[in-house]
Amino acid sequence: MDVQATTPLDPRVLDSMLPYLTAYYGNPHSRTHAYGWESEAAVERARRELEAAFQPDTSLVSVMTVNNEIGVKQPIHDIGEICRTRKVFFHTDAAQAIGKIPMDVNDMKIDLMSISGHKIYGPKGVGAIYVRRRPRVRLEPLQSGGGQERGLRSGTVPTPLAVGLGAACEVAQQEMEYDHKRISQLAERLVTKIMSEVPDVVMNGDREHRYPGCINLSFAYVEGESLLMALKDVALSSGSACTSASLEPSYVLRAIGTDEDLAHSSIRFGIGRFTTEEEVDYTVQKCIQHVKRLREMSPLWEMVQDGIDLKSIKWTQH
Repeated sequence: MDVQATTPLDPRVLDSMLPYLTAYYGNPHSRTHAYGWESEAAVERARRELEAAFQPDTSLVSVMTVNNEIGVKQPIHDIGEICRTRKVFFHTDAAQAIGKIPMDVNDMKIDLMSISGHKIYGPKGVGAIYVRRRPRVRLEPLQSGGGQERGLRSGTVPTPLAVGLGAACEVAQQEMEYDHKRISQLAERLVTKIMSEVPDVVMNGDREHRYPGCINLSFAYVEGESLLMALKDVALSSGSACTSASLEPSYVLRAIGTDEDLAHSSIRFGIGRFTTEEEVDYTVQKCIQHVKRLREMSPLWEMVQDGIDLKSIKWTQH
């Protein structure tokens, strides 16, 4: 239930990678023998699969397409139109979007787009960036070396990872519609069951303009970290994996105006390609059970039940 942090490797992706981890182990930049030619051909096939998956185009204003904490989709098309009109390059971080919602870099006026393999059931350690040719975006490489990847990212391309990323994009393109429908149904099941049994639950972010597989709920009068500990047999988080070491409330929730107490009580539920109905029902049942138990231990919950408006209380520090 934490697929925004990472996704399992799709078995079909592993099947595509295995030959390049064993028999076809050549360096794709070795141009003088068959081992290198085989690997180079595999990398080029993966590159074409990527291009087919999201149709070329990207620039800078930089905006996440789908937020990794609350699942909200940004109006990328509108942002792209504005950037193009003002001749400003537009970059979008599409790590949480590619393979999940349709992305058309031409229609959306995207100049630069970055994606990550392990967010779409591909291998960890590999990603890709789309760079628009017209209008031309000139990027300064972060490292120097052999000039691979048109001089933008020197270093040997890891053939198995590149093949895996290409296969992951191909599978995602084929199954996007089916995945989206199924994930939407599971997400609706989770939210409806929890909210029908537990009062004072808030869904964070826009209810309409969102990717359904990323659900962020705040359980009032419950400390999020306490709920996570109670649900330790379920893979959940209280925010992004990037900031999971911090006990500060989510900066995303603060940015959208969530009260600090609700920001502290938030849990992110992730539903993906391999999530089952049984896993959703188990998570719901455990979540309801522990929210009720933790609230029974909370003096704040007791005060609310007695009709006291907590916002009217002037707290003092000692």
